[in-house]
Amino acid sequence: MLGLVIPAILSGLTTGAVYALVALGLTLIYGVLHIINFAHGSLLMAALYAALFLNMRLGLDPYVALPIVTVLFFCLGYALQRWVVDTFSHGRDANILLVTLAISIIIDNGALALFTSNTRTIDVPYAFDMVEIGPAFVPLPKLVAFGAALLFAGLLWLLMRHTRLGTAIRAVAVEKRGAELMGIDVKHTYAMCFGIGTACVGAAACLLLPTFYVTPQVGYAFVLVAFTTVVLGGMGSLGGALVAGLLLGVIEALCGLFLGETLGQIGIFAAFILTLLLRPAGLFAPRAA
Repeated sequence: MLGLVIPAILSGLTTGAVYALVALGLTLIYGVLHIINFAHGSLLMAALYAALFLNMRLGLDPYVALPIVTVLFFCLGYALQRWVVDTFSHGRDANILLVTLAISIIIDNGALALFTSNTRTIDVPYAFDMVEIGPAFVPLPKLVAFGAALLFAGLLWLLMRHTRLGTAIRAVAVEKRGAELMGIDVKHTYAMCFGIGTACVGAAACLLLPTFYVTPQVGYAFVLVAFTTVVLGGMGSLGGALVAGLLLGVIEALCGLFLGETLGQIGIFAAFILTLLLRPAGLFAPRAA
């Protein structure tokens, strides 16, 4: 039995790291803008198609395309927040939710019109390469995704803690009006935050593509797990999102092992329900004084 559990845990950790990367963007946007971005899953799907296009048209490996897609989606996220979300929401949270929902619908239907509902994949020479770790064999692409996701999480932490932009983001998250009085450009900070969150899904898409598929509906499953990760880790907590993503990946892998692969995500949503019942603020949210 141990020979089955250990590989499942390792596989869950590698999957959970990608969940965490997707959720980091979502929790960063929530922590600063205090809104739920309904377009997050659709942007992940668009990033998968962008990486697919670069592979099919230009022959770029998804890992080589990663910096290109990440920068491209940072710019897209910045533009969406600065000139679409901010312009049409008029500063009202309810309007922001509706605008991000509208963006999601437009992206989803645009992808359906352009690419139809056909499932697409790519062939890379290392797709089935395995790395031996103790008693387990882990697919090389999943191991790369695990390391890259942790690297991105570390870079994001450094950005938030040791740069002027990170200081501005934390200030705006705590007190918007006070940040304005201190000379911080709040609109620019909001757009940078949205851009960084969108860049995270661009990176996640490139890490997923070597072993995953692309359809116009692919973002739905990931955004549900991302929302669960954000709630489990504590709304707005970057460290909590990282740990929660890894934890949910392990839970999914173990449930898939004991209940069957098709029922693997039952454990994720069971953990979500238990968290809401027992600790609604999230497992890693700071306790009230």
